[in-house]
Amino acid sequence: MSDALRIDPRIDAYIEKSADFARPILQLLREQVHRACPETVEAIKWGMPHFLLDGKILAGMAAFKAHCTFGFWQRGAAGDEAAEGKRSEAMGQYGRIEKLADLPAQRELQRQIKQAAALIRSGAKSSLERKPRPRLEAPADLLAALAADAKARATFEAFPPGKQRDYIEWITEAKREDTRAKRLAQSVEWLAEGKARHWKYEAC
Repeated sequence: MSDALRIDPRIDAYIEKSADFARPILQLLREQVHRACPETVEAIKWGMPHFLLDGKILAGMAAFKAHCTFGFWQRGAAGDEAAEGKRSEAMGQYGRIEKLADLPAQRELQRQIKQAAALIRSGAKSSLERKPRPRLEAPADLLAALAADAKARATFEAFPPGKQRDYIEWITEAKREDTRAKRLAQSVEWLAEGKARHWKYEAC
């Protein structure tokens, strides 16, 4: 596959609009992934840059206001043990990446990328795979709000259990009554428009 088909210009744009501290980190990670695994194809998923191998996600990276993240998707990927203490800091194996020095040495980074690629080719499962979640019952206040809005109710009832659960959890996990009320109102508004809870990311 040619470089033009493996490189996604949306990632160029993502890096360009990132904070000054983040750009060299993202550029280095991108370079090291392609150097360690030339067959990798770029993509944007959930609004963030990802690297695919044989149609499966190898790794993903992201930039935030004060840190970057990078992580592999395969169970048993290099860096998993070292990452246990860092997962609470941020997603990915390396926790909060605020400067280039927070990354492993380039040779070690390439070794880890190659190991993750080998896991994909061996058929290893993604570390992010989860069992199907059980169905949640909608709370009374959500049911009452849906009963008052036919469009919202129709959307909610047409959604699969997972998308219904996204709304239910968002509402029931609110710690304050006023927060719950705001989330309930927002949920009904989005549902009336035919939108899933995470609709902002579905086009990415």
